[in-house]
Amino acid sequence: MSTLSQAERRALDTIPTTSNPDKLRNLIANARRIGTQTVERAAFARLCEIQPSAEPGTVEHDVWQSIHALEEMLKDERGKTVRLSRTRQKIERDGEAKTAADLTLKPEVSAGFRDLIDRGHPELTFEAVVLRHPEVFDEQTRNAASARLNAAGIIPSELQ
Repeated sequence: MSTLSQAERRALDTIPTTSNPDKLRNLIANARRIGTQTVERAAFARLCEIQPSAEPGTVEHDVWQSIHALEEMLKDERGKTVRLSRTRQKIERDGEAKTAADLTLKPEVSAGFRDLIDRGHPELTFEAVVLRHPEVFDEQTRNAASARLNAAGIIPSELQ
């Protein structure tokens, strides 16, 4: 196991208190450039955490965290702003919880689910959101979330 450099430790110390998205994006870019995955993942997680306007710990926050995260990933890969327009429109019509439940209950896997799994972020899927908020979602939805994650090789209990 490699030890962290002094610069990496400093970056990791500042990330939890950084609330400027541009500074976090800069940290992510620099970490990628020098190959520091620990700093990159920490800065990315913090960026996803601060972007939603909803109260942290709520379904609304977790849903928007997932959306912002996937949009950031796609923007980085494609070099241009990407918006999950259909998901955003559905949230506007039905709300965050119903959108997460509906996508979780669909028989086919959503592109967002596949994208997040493929990029190593199963904790950001709507299925993971469902499991983190059992008081909001019914048993059928929770079971569907667990089944989908299991089918993708993810152990649901490790995401909570």
